[in-house]
Amino acid sequence: MTSATLLHLDSSISPAGSVSRALTDRFATAWRARHGRTARYRYRDLSADPVPAVRAAYDALGRRAERKGPLPLQDVATLADGPDETREWALSRPLIDELRTADTLLLGSPMYNFTVSTGLKAWIDRVSFPGAYLDPDTGERLLRDTRVVVVAVRGGGYGPGTPREHLDFQLPYLRAYFGNLGIAAEHLHVVTAELTRAADVPALNGLEPLAAESLAAAGTAVDELAALL
Repeated sequence: MTSATLLHLDSSISPAGSVSRALTDRFATAWRARHGRTARYRYRDLSADPVPAVRAAYDALGRRAERKGPLPLQDVATLADGPDETREWALSRPLIDELRTADTLLLGSPMYNFTVSTGLKAWIDRVSFPGAYLDPDTGERLLRDTRVVVVAVRGGGYGPGTPREHLDFQLPYLRAYFGNLGIAAEHLHVVTAELTRAADVPALNGLEPLAAESLAAAGTAVDELAALL
């Protein structure tokens, strides 16, 4: 088996009792056992160690790079105008390198206020540097073979046909984002666990059996993906 690389990101603000953290850990543990000692593993906790929000200098450098067209990453630093832009690139480059070199991205994404967490959004903004995922010679998408596993956890029910389906700005956003980044549709895998707050939100009381069923299905899906990717 050839060497493989897993980039594991958690974004739950809860250090304990997090369903998304439990499910991503389950995937990562099985994936690492399957791939063995040759596997490379990188973990980031986007809540405990948040990525700095992008600033105006990031935007200025990005616009300048975009006008040049896709560039080798090492050339971007030469475009920096002043220490602020240099700092923004220094914060961004390692995260971009991690994503570009990952065979599989594992992402724990609980829903907060109908969408993703601020920690995850900061990471997305930081890695989304213009041209960073295009081959500078051919223009081909560099992430076309990257696999993405999104573990989406929601306290309520937002699945197809539910009354709150129209309030889901989490999964449509992530699907659109990764698709635009160059991830092939067949390589984007979504695992959902819903109604995780059925036991403590009065409006959801009585839905505990459905919550348990959803969580069990999510666990099975995680196991199957870890055995496949």
